[in-house]
Amino acid sequence: MTEKILILDFGSQYTQLIARSIRELNVYCEIKPCLQPIQWDPSIKGIILSGSPFSVNDPGAPTVDIAAMAAKVPVLGVCYGAQLMAKVFGGEVAKSSIREYGRAFMEHENKEETLLYDISGKSQVWMSHSDTIVRMPEGFEIIARTENIPVAAFKSQPQGSCPLLGLQFHPEVTHSLEGKLLLRNFIVHICKCQQDWTPAAFVHETIDRIREQVGNKRVVMALSGGVDSTVAAELIHKAIGQNLFCVFVDNGLLRKDEFETVLDSYKHMGLNVKGVNARDLFYGELKGVSDPEQKRKIIGRLFIEVFQQEATQLTDISFLGQGTIYPDVIESVSVNGPSVTIKSHHNVGGLPEKMNMSLVEPLRFLFKDEVRRVGREIGISELFLGRHPFPGPGLAIRILGEITPDKVAMLQEADAIYIEGLRDAELYDKVWQAGTILLPVQSVGVMGDERTYEFTVALRAVTSTDGMTADWAHLPYEFLAKMSNDIINRVKGINRVVYDISSKPPATIEWE
Repeated sequence: MTEKILILDFGSQYTQLIARSIRELNVYCEIKPCLQPIQWDPSIKGIILSGSPFSVNDPGAPTVDIAAMAAKVPVLGVCYGAQLMAKVFGGEVAKSSIREYGRAFMEHENKEETLLYDISGKSQVWMSHSDTIVRMPEGFEIIARTENIPVAAFKSQPQGSCPLLGLQFHPEVTHSLEGKLLLRNFIVHICKCQQDWTPAAFVHETIDRIREQVGNKRVVMALSGGVDSTVAAELIHKAIGQNLFCVFVDNGLLRKDEFETVLDSYKHMGLNVKGVNARDLFYGELKGVSDPEQKRKIIGRLFIEVFQQEATQLTDISFLGQGTIYPDVIESVSVNGPSVTIKSHHNVGGLPEKMNMSLVEPLRFLFKDEVRRVGREIGISELFLGRHPFPGPGLAIRILGEITPDKVAMLQEADAIYIEGLRDAELYDKVWQAGTILLPVQSVGVMGDERTYEFTVALRAVTSTDGMTADWAHLPYEFLAKMSNDIINRVKGINRVVYDISSKPPATIEWE
C-alpha cells in the first residue's frame, strides 16, 4: 500500500505548492477539503494543515479535531494551520501589532531539533499573516522565532499523542529558501515515509489497479492529441490491450495538419483508434455564435454527441476512460466540501451516466509534470510529452467572435508559423504554452503601394509550472520581429501582429 500524506485545505492559495513539494520527495500526498471526514487507513503517515484566507478568530472560521488526528499520526500546521493548532489547545491568537508579509529571517538555536535539522541558524522564510500567536498552549515549546514575532515555529507531544508542529510562515514557497528541507524533515524524519513513490512504482500500481477494476470488460476513450489523454490511454492499453477503443474527433478547430499527424502517431503506438471527421458539423452549429461560453457549450455538446454516436456502435462497453488530472479535481471542490463550477470544461461530462458506464481515470491524482514523467517511464514519444497544453475547445476560443472556416484556416497558418518559429529558435521548450489569437479587429496597413484593411493576431507565450499561475514569456525582440514579418508576409488577411504581455492572474492564459 502506497504511503501518503494528507493535506487538509483551508483555502490557501499555496496549498498545491505544499503537495508539489512533497511529491518531489517521492512521497504520495492528497489534498482534501478541511471539513471532509478523513477515511483512515494504514497508508496515512502524516497530516498537514494548510494556510487560509480566514482568521482563526473569524465567526465560522473552519476548524478540525486536531487532537483526534494527532492520536494517529504527526500533524504539521502551516500559518493558519499553526494558529488553529495553538488556539484549539488553549493558546491565544490575536491581531499582530506588527504584521509580517514577505521575507523574514527565522532564528533558532537547537540544530538537533528534528523539524529544523540542517536548517541554518538564521534562515530566510516567507510570511503572509496579520494574526500571530501571542500565548502558547500549556505543554507547547517555541523552537524558532523571527525579529518581529516570538513564535515562528513550535512543537508539542502530549502524552499518548504523535508530534504536533506549527509554522507561522510558508515553507512551500520558493522565498522560504530552506522550506523544502524543512518539509523533508517532517515527511522523512518525523512521519517516517520511505520515499518510494516513483514513476515506475506509479505505473506498476496503476496498471494492476486498472486490470482489477476493468477485468475482461471493454473501455472506450476520447483522445485529444494532448499529453493527458495520450498517457492515460497508453496506461489503460498496457493494462487491457485491445479491449480499449479510442475515438479521435476532428472538430475542425485543431492546429494545422494535427488531425492526420496525431492519428497516424496513435496507430503507430498500437492504440485501437478511430478518427472521425466532424468539421462541417461543428462549423455549422458555431455559425453566427460569438459568446465564448456559448461556444464552449456548443463544442462540448457536439463532442458528446459525436463521441456517443461512435461509442454506441461498439458492443459490451462498460467503462469510459478519461485523462482527468489532479488540478481538474482540486479546482472542482471547494474548501467546505461541495462541488463548485469554475468554468465549463470541454469534456465528456454526463456521458458516464447517460451511457451507464463507470470511469477509468489513471491520472486523477497526478500534476501535469508528473504525467510527463510517467509518460517517459512507459516510453511515449516526446512528440506527445513535449507538447504545450492546448485548450479543449481548440481554436474556437482563440478566434474572438464568430467562427468561420476562413478564419480557422487563417489562424491555423499564423499559428503554424509561430510554433514552427519557436521550435527553430529553440524557444519552444522554454515556454509552458504558446498560441496565436485572431482578434476581431481590422486595421489599416500598407503593402507595396496598396492600402490594406485586414485582421490583427496576438501572439501569446507564458512560463508556468502547472498553469495555475503564469507569467508572460520574455521572448527576444529579434524573434518577435521575425514572427511578425513572417506571418504578415505569408498569411493573407493579416496585416498586424501584437504580443500579449499579461500575466495570470489577473489575465488568463487563453483570451476566452
